[in-house]
Amino acid sequence: MLLLSFENIKPNIHPTVFLAKGSVVSGDVEIGEDSSIWYNTVIRGDIAPTIIGKRVSVQDNSTLHQSPNNPLILEDEVTVGHNAVLHSCIVRRGALIGMGAIVLDRAEIGEEAMVAAGALVPPGMKVPPRTLVVGNPAKVKRELTEADFKELVRIRQSYVDKGKMYRKLEESPLER
Repeated sequence: MLLLSFENIKPNIHPTVFLAKGSVVSGDVEIGEDSSIWYNTVIRGDIAPTIIGKRVSVQDNSTLHQSPNNPLILEDEVTVGHNAVLHSCIVRRGALIGMGAIVLDRAEIGEEAMVAAGALVPPGMKVPPRTLVVGNPAKVKRELTEADFKELVRIRQSYVDKGKMYRKLEESPLER
């Protein structure tokens, strides 16, 4: 992992965070406890703040950035799938961003909402809580079911657990 200061601002990362090798975190970035930032993810806080809450998973190859005066905020218990791009948006507590999804400036993803894999959430879109959005541009498809909520919790907890396991693995890697 590579941690960089930008204009004398250092990332503020809780000691329980798993930062995978190959991840890059720079500038005005805050990451809360038990979060995990996976392989080859880039989080840049060089234009506005990036605030990542507790128990957040940002999976492999994701990119997080912002535009002037528009921070990027991931509230607690958010899951971001592999290859996602998040730019100056707000993702509320417990939401899931699917693999390869793109969420653009000033979009807001409601609590416990799901953005489907490959969806494009356009600038300024407000995704209602507990709904599924799909497509390009994203549209609300349906309200989430109890089975969907159970899956959100399962996925979130699996990444909190994996982050703790991988943190230990990287502290004592296999000898080669």
